Amino acid sequence: MVKKNHSHGHGENHICGGGTIAEELMSHFPYAVFSVALSIVGVALLDYFSFGATSDVVSKGADILFHTFHFMHIIFAATGALLMYFRFSKNIVRGIIVGSISTVVFCVLSDVIFPYVAGMLLGVKMDLHICFMSELYNVLPFLLIGVINGWVLAQHERIKQSSYSLWSHFAHIFVSSAASLLYMVSHGFDHWEQHMGVLFLLLIAAVVVPCTMSDVIVPLFFAKRK
Repeated sequence: MVKKNHSHGHGENHICGGGTIAEELMSHFPYAVFSVALSIVGVALLDYFSFGATSDVVSKGADILFHTFHFMHIIFAATGALLMYFRFSKNIVRGIIVGSISTVVFCVLSDVIFPYVAGMLLGVKMDLHICFMSELYNVLPFLLIGVINGWVLAQHERIKQSSYSLWSHFAHIFVSSAASLLYMVSHGFDHWEQHMGVLFLLLIAAVVVPCTMSDVIVPLFFAKRK
C-alpha cells in the first residue's frame, strides 16, 4: 500500500503524497491476478465435486457461497475505507458516512454489476440481484461491523501508518473476486469454464478498479477535503 509522504508536487493527480491513480491501480494489479486465479480454482473445484448434480443444485450452492463472500467483502471494504480515511482526518461522522457509502457503491459494482455486465457481453442471460436492495437486514450487520472494525484499527498507530497489512489486503481482493465469479455462476452463467480466459481478464478489471477506489482514492479524496 501507499506510504505517507509530506512532499507535494504540483500539476499531478496525487493520491497519497506521491502516488498517482495509475500507480495505485498498478499496485493492486498483482493482488488481483493471484486472487482471481485462486477464485477460479475454487469455483472449478466446486464444479468438479458437484459432477452429477443438477444445474439448480449447483446454482443454489454457488448462490450460498456468493452471499458468504459478498458479505465478507463488505467487512473488508468498510474496514479498509475507514482505516485509510482516519489516517488523514479525525472527523468520525464524516468518515463513517464516506466509508459506508463507498463500501455500498463499490461492493455492488465489483460483486454484482460488473459480473452481470460481463455475462451479458458474453451472450448469457443473467439475473440481477442486489443484496443491498433485496436483503438489507443481512447486509447491515456486516457493514456495521466493518465500520467499527476500521475505526478500532485506526486507533492503533502502527496499523494506521502502514494502512492495510499485506494479508488483509490480499484477502479483500480475494473475497471480491470469488464473489464476482460465484455471482455469475449462481445467476445464469452455467458453462463459465468455456469462457475462462475472457472471464479471467474481465474479473481482474472488475476487482482492480472498484477495490482501488474503495480502499484508497475515495476515502483519501474526502479525508483531505476541507
